Amino acid sequence: MKQKSGLQLNIRLVFILVALLEIMGTLGAASLLTYLLEDVLKINVELHPAVWLAIFSVGIGVAVTVVVNVLLLRPIVRMNRAMKQVASGDFTVRLESNSFVREVQDSCSSFNTMVSELGNTETLQSDFVSNVSHEFKTPINAIEGYATLLQGAQTKEEQDTYVERILMNTQRLSTLVGNILLLSKVSNHTIPMAKAPYRLDEQIRQVLLQMESRWTEKEIEFDVDLDSVTINANENLLYHVWSNLLSNAVKFTPEGGLISMRLTAEGEYIDFVIEDNGPGIPEAAMEKIFHRFYQLDGTHRQEGNGLGLALCKQILDTCSGSVKVENLPTQGCRFTVRLPK
Repeated sequence: MKQKSGLQLNIRLVFILVALLEIMGTLGAASLLTYLLEDVLKINVELHPAVWLAIFSVGIGVAVTVVVNVLLLRPIVRMNRAMKQVASGDFTVRLESNSFVREVQDSCSSFNTMVSELGNTETLQSDFVSNVSHEFKTPINAIEGYATLLQGAQTKEEQDTYVERILMNTQRLSTLVGNILLLSKVSNHTIPMAKAPYRLDEQIRQVLLQMESRWTEKEIEFDVDLDSVTINANENLLYHVWSNLLSNAVKFTPEGGLISMRLTAEGEYIDFVIEDNGPGIPEAAMEKIFHRFYQLDGTHRQEGNGLGLALCKQILDTCSGSVKVENLPTQGCRFTVRLPK
């Protein structure tokens, strides 16, 4: 809602002005009517001054009631009606106010902000439930299918294949549940944020070695230049950042490709840069890749569940860091992580 740029009055000031106007208006109107009747029309009216005061107080009181109803009570009635719509699940309702009372405009603006945030939360929850259901359904169906096949007569090789695929989908479910729980804890700030100094470059090397089987299978080469950097942070949380970024780089780098990693500590910040020579990221997807469950192919058929980058960003936000992505001029993309020393 656009704020009115004209005169805005405090509600207390409005009531004070109304009270003063009522007193002055009553006395002025009584004096004017007395003057008209006695001096102009030469009519002698024998009424006690208290009676005059009562008559004009009632008249002006009615006028003031109308003004207060228009300025204050009517907006409250509209807000009450709008709140009932929100309670019934309608998050599209908005309040517009042309009142010059500041509190009324502020209330309408706050109401619109609240409804907008509630609508966004509702959308996120709906999408989250839908995506979680999809991600759970796929491996569960696979496990059920292979378990059914195992009930029949198969060769030893077929049995081994089915068991291997059941274990693979079970691990996929376990990873999914673990990522969802960790993302929830980080988002709600319920995870312990104990910090301790440790060698960041050594942690990245350990992550690289743990994925050796994956990148050696694709014959990927590495160009690694890691400065000796000690950081005071939560080691377990940052592990997920390097693991997810390196996992994505290996995943999208073609066979025989190259991955470059740089770690530098200059000034007040620590920068980690990882580059691959994969297909890159479409421009339309640049703002979405950090959303929960978002995957580039849109079908969720690729390895992963679309939570890795969302988890990276949430962890880095918690650590007062940042992550950005950009496509390289030739081929591939670059992720840059910045952390405070």
